[in-house]
Amino acid sequence: MSDRIVGAAPSPGRLLAAAEPQAGPAAKALDLLSIIVAAVEQAPGLAVRGIDRDGIVRYWSLGAARLYGVAAELALGQPWARVAASLPDAASLAEEGTDELAAVWESGKARSTRLWKLDADGAAPRCICSTVFPVIESGRVRQVVCIDVDITASGQDGAAQGALLLMGDNFRQLYDKSADAIVLLRDEYIAEANPAAIALFQCEDRPRLLGRRLSDFSPLRQPDGALSSLRGTQLAAQAHADGNCRYDWRYQTCAGQLFWGEVLLTSVTLDHTYLFYAVIRDISSRKLAERDLYLSMQVIEHASVAIVVMDPQQRVVSMNPAYSEISGYSLDDMLGKPFVQHGVEPDTPAFFEHVWDEVEANGYWQGDISGQRKAGARYPAWLSLTAIRDSQGQLSNYLAILSDISERKKNEEHTRHLAEHDFLTDLPNRVLLLDRLSLSLAAARRKLSMLAILYLDLDHFKHINDSMGHHVGDLLLKEVARRLVRCVRGVDTVSRHGGDEFVIILAEVGGIDQVAHVASSLLHAVTQPYQLGEYELQVSTSIGVAIFPSDGDSIETLVHNADIAMYHAKESGRNNFQFFNAEMNAQIVERASLEQGLRAALGRDEFVLEFQPALDVASGQIVGAEALLRWRHPQLGVLPPERFIAVAEECGLMVSIGNWVLQQACRRARAWHDAGQAWRVAVNLSPAQCLHNNLLLSVQEALAVSGLPAACLELEVTESLLMKGGARLAGVLAQLRALGARLAIDDFGTGYSRLANLRHYPVDKLKIDPSFLPAVADDAAGESDTMLAATIIAMARELQLTVIAEGVETAQQLAYLRGQGCQQYQGRYASAQVAGSVLAKLLH
Repeated sequence: MSDRIVGAAPSPGRLLAAAEPQAGPAAKALDLLSIIVAAVEQAPGLAVRGIDRDGIVRYWSLGAARLYGVAAELALGQPWARVAASLPDAASLAEEGTDELAAVWESGKARSTRLWKLDADGAAPRCICSTVFPVIESGRVRQVVCIDVDITASGQDGAAQGALLLMGDNFRQLYDKSADAIVLLRDEYIAEANPAAIALFQCEDRPRLLGRRLSDFSPLRQPDGALSSLRGTQLAAQAHADGNCRYDWRYQTCAGQLFWGEVLLTSVTLDHTYLFYAVIRDISSRKLAERDLYLSMQVIEHASVAIVVMDPQQRVVSMNPAYSEISGYSLDDMLGKPFVQHGVEPDTPAFFEHVWDEVEANGYWQGDISGQRKAGARYPAWLSLTAIRDSQGQLSNYLAILSDISERKKNEEHTRHLAEHDFLTDLPNRVLLLDRLSLSLAAARRKLSMLAILYLDLDHFKHINDSMGHHVGDLLLKEVARRLVRCVRGVDTVSRHGGDEFVIILAEVGGIDQVAHVASSLLHAVTQPYQLGEYELQVSTSIGVAIFPSDGDSIETLVHNADIAMYHAKESGRNNFQFFNAEMNAQIVERASLEQGLRAALGRDEFVLEFQPALDVASGQIVGAEALLRWRHPQLGVLPPERFIAVAEECGLMVSIGNWVLQQACRRARAWHDAGQAWRVAVNLSPAQCLHNNLLLSVQEALAVSGLPAACLELEVTESLLMKGGARLAGVLAQLRALGARLAIDDFGTGYSRLANLRHYPVDKLKIDPSFLPAVADDAAGESDTMLAATIIAMARELQLTVIAEGVETAQQLAYLRGQGCQQYQGRYASAQVAGSVLAKLLH
């Protein structure tokens, strides 16, 4: 064999390049061996050959040139069979070498180390130790590498020769300086270990490691539950059978700390002795990263939000299943295409230009967008775009996170609807009304058009709630709402303002006549009969109208003036509509002043009682007196009840005022009794008192405190109230009559009730309304008034009821009543209203 170097060997690292010039880096599994090959390139007695699938020599080291005497220029690019044929003992070398190469190509596994003899020209045969292994990249064998070591020595056995191989100068240097742990195992025990192994296992010195089994540095069980000792034996057998074995292993250091190691266990057979060398790399950080990566991938795969990765050109490179579930697009639909082209449709062409500008400037953008599913349907989405940059600050990817917010938008819309609509009728509430009115006013100002506000209040709705229950009242409100909506246009707004009040905006009306027509339609619609369960009802409404711009230029003024007009409609008999005017406003201001004064009047002792005496028609003697309420107003003077009773009823003060009247009247009657005048006192009961639950208790308290006998108290209710009160009022009157109080019907003849119906009520007296008396003294008067008065008196006598005529002002009227058999009268003919203390003295 020639000692002349006949060709330059490739530089370290060219092994793979020579094998396949365009191939990438070798698989990580052989990183360490590649380093070893590069390091021992110049070592004497070491020859490295690289051969591709076609059997062509692609790598020929300097050691190969020395060992075989063939220069690199002559070997590279030549079939290995041809090169082997030129060597001594060519036939056996070519045959065995070709078979061994074919086995490695076929199995993709390294062949166990073998020894063979190389004859040399005129020299002693050489003992060659060869190992053949594949270079694998991307799961494919790229080339086969052969490392041949001349272990010819002075008669040492095979094991010693293997040890000498490891102790070669260059290899020993690499072995000592390797960052990976390398241990040599003989009969399962550690025979040699490099410094990196001692450090990895945290041993104080080499003796702590040598002589122990590698399984001694393992926990009892591996993370998958397998016994470490059993699994280690299995892996050693696999390495012996296959030549090498790569696996991950959980180790435990001398200090008791656990770590993950990546192990390349290689089997070497020298002179029938089995040796293993293990290369161990600490991969704890990698395992931790893999675990984190696995968790991250699981999160991404199972995330409910869509995650899309794009390249710097905004083309989709990856996405999770959630995006397919949301949009309907598969990865095949999206791959390599611009993200905004599928699944995200901007409302304007410039929208996403602005978005990408924001991402470029700030690194991210987020906001609501309109998405489009593959089927074409639009959906609301929340999108976050982030620019991903590498360690050098260069843009590498874009990350999009997208959520379908249809449900959130639906909930928001539902919440907004609840906030802006009445829960009972689903009409716009006060909040939405004011918003729409603001928009309508702005449009009316811009177009110089007319706008109308209609304020509606149901008549006597409280009576329905009190007598039939709130359930019926709610059903009525819902039906009224439906009828109101049917009476107006789509551009108009019908809202529930609260309680039984509704406000309607008529936008862009053509004139007053159009408003009046709509108001008439509303009145007609509301007054139609209602069938609400077992109840058949008929109600009416009062409507106030305010016009923009004549009745106000602001929301507050228009609504206020329409409210004023509505109250005027109620005062005008209800079931009608009224347009606002300035006089109404003055009346409302007065009413507000009265209400404010009424609330303080009781506490300031401003109420007084006057009494209208009642006389016996036959004898002319006083038999009683009617208590009449007066209000000594600090600014307006003494006010009759007509000026303030209605206000007191509406603002809820009538019950407390009525109780005060009861108490004062009973006290005054008791004073008359104490003075020897056993007169009966008559007190008018208001509708609010009659329907109040505590009326009986209030009467009992007034009688008890004053000491007045119940028979001396006469309680008056109007005929109209008697007609509307029904069974509930009949029950209350029965209780009062059982108490001993006398009951009278006031203003009889105005309510058109039948006298026969009076049999159902425990009444004692009828009061003939004054409107039937003036014509009695007029010779030209028709007979209808006198006939009616005579009929009432006759029928009452038949029912054994006392009859008293009110408003008697002349002797002729008194004479007529006497002739018809009327028992009592009161009026100016006898006496005007006077204070209780002077009543007896005045008529003495």
